Amino acid sequence: MAGPLSGVRVLEFAGSAPTAFVGTVLADLGADVVRVDRAPAGPADPDGDRAPENPLSRGRRSVALDLKSPDGVEHALSLAEHADILVEGFRPGVADRLGIGPQAALARNARLVYGRVSGWGQQGEWAGRAAHDLAVLALTGALDTDPGTGAPVQPPTAYLSSFAGGANVHVQGLLAALHARERTGRGQVVDTALADGAALISTLVHQWREVPGNHTVTDAPHYSLYRAADGGYLAVAAIEPRLYDNLLDQLGLAGTEELPDRADPAAWPALRALLAARFESRDREHWVKLFDAVDAGVAPVLTAAEAAGHHQLAARGAFVDVGGTLQPAPASRFGATPAGLPGRAPLPGEHTAEVLTEWRG
Repeated sequence: MAGPLSGVRVLEFAGSAPTAFVGTVLADLGADVVRVDRAPAGPADPDGDRAPENPLSRGRRSVALDLKSPDGVEHALSLAEHADILVEGFRPGVADRLGIGPQAALARNARLVYGRVSGWGQQGEWAGRAAHDLAVLALTGALDTDPGTGAPVQPPTAYLSSFAGGANVHVQGLLAALHARERTGRGQVVDTALADGAALISTLVHQWREVPGNHTVTDAPHYSLYRAADGGYLAVAAIEPRLYDNLLDQLGLAGTEELPDRADPAAWPALRALLAARFESRDREHWVKLFDAVDAGVAPVLTAAEAAGHHQLAARGAFVDVGGTLQPAPASRFGATPAGLPGRAPLPGEHTAEVLTEWRG
């Protein structure tokens, strides 16, 4: 692939989903990503993490190594000698016990950017614990009590701490370290915990909670989901007054006498009930057509299958065909160094001989 990271070599040790997403993002940007799978190479995992159609495995090559054998460790370190970035998502201490930790890898390649992604980080009493998304979001304050209901905020379905707070924050760190290497000539360890990243991306939540009596927009009836008559849903995000005015106008509520005041949280239950009743009066498609031509902060809640067909996402090419499967496209578009379409996911160990010869030759 072409792309802004063309020529950058990344060694990814198969393991956690955040690590896999790091590899996908770097591959999407044009890096030559090689994933180290466990040997002997067997069938794809039952959960499909490494199946050819899985976007978390696309765009890289795979070598199969037995990291519990001296030969396998030596092969891994010899690849690290020729890599720019190494990414591992083992629990703290595992990489060191295997003999592929930072000390061993950097001794072989002082310019290596060694990335570690873990749930709770390398320090602390919870360092060795499992760190699933819900627990991380809970601990970092991201699910702080909704003042409108008195209950914790419902967690998102997109594994926010794993991918946004973990993988994407880690990619930022890796690229920053790669840039620093241009000045210093030396690599370094980049240590990212899902918990650290989840806390960081929850900055706005913590800011809101610092204001006594503050209600976030997520509590508001003008920032909520509404059910249509056919069971479909619409998302309403009419925060700005202009959007809210347009919303009321399209719903036929503009100028309604004694309309509940959206600026008064005490009036929100009544306003929410009014909006809900209006949306439930017609099918989702009616509202989609109505709001498609008006900027009111309203969008249909689409299924994954429906999303690719929406005209806005289609105009951006937000989904692409990879190996016969429709997947989200690489997100950034580069004017001078565009990346090509992602390649399919490799079978475990598919490129062992090829990579060992190419990288070490």
